[in-house]
Amino acid sequence: MYRVFEALDELVAIVEEARGIPPTRNCIVPRGDVLDLLDDVRDALPGELDDAQDVLDHRDKIVNDARATAETAVTTADEQARETVGSARAEADRILADAKAHADRMVAEASAHADHLVATAQAEAERTVAEAKAEYEAVTGRARVDSERMIESGKASYERSVADGQAEQARLVAQTEVVRAAHAESARLIDSAQAEADRMRDECDHYVDSTLAGLEETLNSTLRTVGRGRHQLRSGAGAPDYAAEYRR
Repeated sequence: MYRVFEALDELVAIVEEARGIPPTRNCIVPRGDVLDLLDDVRDALPGELDDAQDVLDHRDKIVNDARATAETAVTTADEQARETVGSARAEADRILADAKAHADRMVAEASAHADHLVATAQAEAERTVAEAKAEYEAVTGRARVDSERMIESGKASYERSVADGQAEQARLVAQTEVVRAAHAESARLIDSAQAEADRMRDECDHYVDSTLAGLEETLNSTLRTVGRGRHQLRSGAGAPDYAAEYRR
């Protein structure tokens, strides 16, 4: 097939390059080259084209035969379909009847079983209610006795707690008075000790001040005596009599 396209391309090139014949649109082409290329095209075409041409020549006969075959097949298929539908409908009716009968049987069995279960459950419920009622009455009786006993016990415990609380309150009140008196006494003792400490501090300050004043007077007298002695030594009057000066 490649040679076909190649030959066609060469034919197109020859026609495009051919010399024209004015004033027409005709041209002069080399006959031998064109015929050779056409032979190449004919030789390159596959044999299937001839077969295809034969098919085209016998197309009407083939189409008619195919139509007849198709109509026959359709008719046969319709008959088979009708037979199949009839058989399927009959089978479906049979299956439906069997299913309905089975369903009716199952419903009857289920109803009977349900009735039996309801009766059993009702009897069990009545028995349970009777037992629960008896148990309730027994529990209620025991609870009433226990509640009365607990009430009496709670009342006695309450009275004991009230008595203990009153005694404890009285004890706490008395203890509070003792604590208050102790606090007052401790405050008085602290004030007294503070006053005594202040007095002793004042006396100590006075003693120290008077002692320092006497010491200051002694030192001043000693300094005056030393000054007179130095003055006498410088003036040649002899050594001073410090004992006499001190006695003065």
